[in-house]
Amino acid sequence: MSANNNSNIHATAVIYEGAKVHPEAKIGPYCVVGANVEIDEGTLLHAHVVIDGHTTIGKGNQFYPFCSIGAPPQDTSYKGQPTKVVIGNNNTFREYVSVHRGTLKQDEITIIGDNCFFMAYVHIAHDVAIGNKVVIVNSVNLAGHVSIGNNVIIGGGTNIGQFISLGRGSYIGGATAIDRDIPPFCTAYGNRVQLKGINIIGLRRQGHDRRVISETTEFYRAMEASSLSPRTFVEKEEHWQEYKENPLVQEMVSFIKKSEIGIASFNS
Repeated sequence: MSANNNSNIHATAVIYEGAKVHPEAKIGPYCVVGANVEIDEGTLLHAHVVIDGHTTIGKGNQFYPFCSIGAPPQDTSYKGQPTKVVIGNNNTFREYVSVHRGTLKQDEITIIGDNCFFMAYVHIAHDVAIGNKVVIVNSVNLAGHVSIGNNVIIGGGTNIGQFISLGRGSYIGGATAIDRDIPPFCTAYGNRVQLKGINIIGLRRQGHDRRVISETTEFYRAMEASSLSPRTFVEKEEHWQEYKENPLVQEMVSFIKKSEIGIASFNS
């Protein structure tokens, strides 16, 4: 442990030798910052926050009391390897959020982008990748290897299984159990999860053209009405040929084709 003379670091905080804390970062009472942690300018640890492991934190983040960031993964194969957590800029982590470091099973990293909001008691497991402007409401659990695109909103009390992908701009209702991939721009909820339609409100808020949104909705409804599975539907080019100039439809098609775990079923 090292002593510090920085007025932005509370006297009761423990900063281990080797930690790199920007002079303009603020470390509150009873926080603990490990030896391999880097914290950039403007980031604030309010109180009782623990940052551990090989963890890099960008600018302007806020961590509220009892967050645990960079702890070892809950994975029996993990043997203390120097895997990482990397967090971008301007994210908010409310009380009791936990983020675990990666494992050797994937890219050895858990990564979070910029401008995200994680409400209280969110758990982000090993090897998770989260994009930008993601909102995750209270008491959501992300299992290992989950991938979440930009502008996703996840309702409270949701549980997401291993290796699941949530496409960009999707919206997940509260108390959902997710065991299949959710394509971009879709809404979904339920136990087990089902697709409910296109996230029209989200697309409007993101500034997409009305015609593009209308076409995306038409494509979704055609896929829903078909007797084919989503994968089989998009593999037939004639089903999306008329939308080949629509970037949202093409992104959905590409996502569905690449899905390994399978797409959630449509609302019955």
